[in-house]
Amino acid sequence: MKKILVSGLVNTETTVPVKRFPIDYFPIDYPFFGVNTRVSGVAYNLAKAFRSLGDDVKLITMTGTDFSAGYVKSKIEEIGISTEHIKCTLKETPNTVVLYDNEGKRQIYCDLKDLQDTAYRFEKETYADCDVVVACNTNYNRDLLKKAKQDGKIIATDVHVLSDISDAYNRDFMAYANLLFLSDENLPKDAREFLLEIEEAYRNDIIVLGMGKKGALMYVRQEDLFYELPAVNVGEVVNTVGAGDALFGAFIHYFAKGLSPIECLKRAEVFAAYKIGFDGASVGFADEEAVEKMMTEML
Repeated sequence: MKKILVSGLVNTETTVPVKRFPIDYFPIDYPFFGVNTRVSGVAYNLAKAFRSLGDDVKLITMTGTDFSAGYVKSKIEEIGISTEHIKCTLKETPNTVVLYDNEGKRQIYCDLKDLQDTAYRFEKETYADCDVVVACNTNYNRDLLKKAKQDGKIIATDVHVLSDISDAYNRDFMAYANLLFLSDENLPKDAREFLLEIEEAYRNDIIVLGMGKKGALMYVRQEDLFYELPAVNVGEVVNTVGAGDALFGAFIHYFAKGLSPIECLKRAEVFAAYKIGFDGASVGFADEEAVEKMMTEML
């Protein structure tokens, strides 16, 4: 069992199905059992994915002292993760609303409250016993990046949507990451050319570009090779929210176990494909046995 530290956003999330984008105006709709509220956020989604795959997880985040904070903590404890490192220092707990249609398109409203303006003090003992440090791209993790790097930890991060390799907000996260993930949304040029520019600037060991329905593209610096895998289909697609988190989390899990990058990516794609058969970013995570079974059935 590997020990993984995850630090970043945890919030409540309400998902709402819509008929189409753009949304036509109407005063009220009744999508019975369609509107759902759960605990989510990148850090929670990753932590839950790691737990499903059998990892020991240390979760670092911040909440408010409101009703939502109690709900968040109860759900974290429910999946077997300690709330020891959760600080109730925000004015309110972050909250997100996700609108999605049956074609996989989504529109997200993410209210971070005062998360981006609140600091978290990281001590060495917080991450010293962890095999991988997953630092989500929230402001307070900049201190974690520097300290974990100085102590030789493997750092993984996902900068999500990126159109400029010199992006001021994400530059620190790209510079410190051994394992870097991002999405193909809003790429300014050819994907391979863009990944090479990132690698030349930041010398990341592995860069993975999630491409949705088109699959994933990976560059491995040690081999100086690209790997491109098509998307896999393991069932009906219900909601693509959280697919990127699932791909990222599963890859990190298998990487920590010592699998080769390409074997990590193959399993991560299966894990993510299964996850999008469920409604909500924090549900639908398979375990290792289920992933291997699905891979066997695909041969």
